[in-house]
Amino acid sequence: MSAAAVELATVDDTRAFGRRLAGLLRAGDLLILDGPLGAGKTALAQGIGAGLGVRGEVTSPTFVIARVHQPDPARGGRLPLVHADAYRLGGVAEVDDLDLDASLAESVTVVEWGERKAEQLADAYLRVRIDRRDDEARVVELVPHGGDWPARVAALAAALGLSGADRSGNAGAGAGHVHAGGHGGTGTG
Repeated sequence: MSAAAVELATVDDTRAFGRRLAGLLRAGDLLILDGPLGAGKTALAQGIGAGLGVRGEVTSPTFVIARVHQPDPARGGRLPLVHADAYRLGGVAEVDDLDLDASLAESVTVVEWGERKAEQLADAYLRVRIDRRDDEARVVELVPHGGDWPARVAALAAALGLSGADRSGNAGAGAGHVHAGGHGGTGTG
């Protein structure tokens, strides 16, 4: 399984990366965002929402659990965004109770805190691990699981200037270094 990672210096860079990532997304996609509190999961979801051209502000759905953001034709919107937060949910059964899979085929679904809770929603998904360093920089790792996610992650890595594994490149305005290569782990860590 191949993975790609990007180092982002600021929260604004995280949102900008989300906008880039949105360009790869299509109806039926599931993204599972994982990382410690304050890592930038919601900032990445905001960038994805901006890239998809959805209506309204994308905010953390911690207390409402899930929000649906419809596409805004005036912003070039093309797909709805279902943004869920599984932090307060006890496990797979509670995620299943949300019926997120009912809208999965027509939308992009992003689940914060979804690791080990939301993977059953789709046969293929993209796990996005975000870690924040002491200097406030973030490292975002994209780990594809099934389907054509490995090819799409490779395409994003190439678009960010990578020509091979463990090479660095500029990810766009204000972004840091990008790395791509094999992922020898289980994707849990």
